[in-house]
Amino acid sequence: MERVVDARGLICPLPALRARAALAVLAPGDVLVVLATDPEAPVDIGALAADGGHVLRTVEHPGGWRFELVKAAQ
Repeated sequence: MERVVDARGLICPLPALRARAALAVLAPGDVLVVLATDPEAPVDIGALAADGGHVLRTVEHPGGWRFELVKAAQ
């Protein structure tokens, strides 16, 4: 399953907080896509992924980022 959190236009720490809340209800192996424009988002989402052991793929595009997190097994 894939879920999208559109955090474009939100500032730190909201993109990471919304991503954390969305991950909480996903099953291991599910994908969370986070769209963000905040310059701190790569650091915050990267830390979220590292802390939870989630796989992270980041794609930068003009004006923002697309983060794909694969939820780790608990």
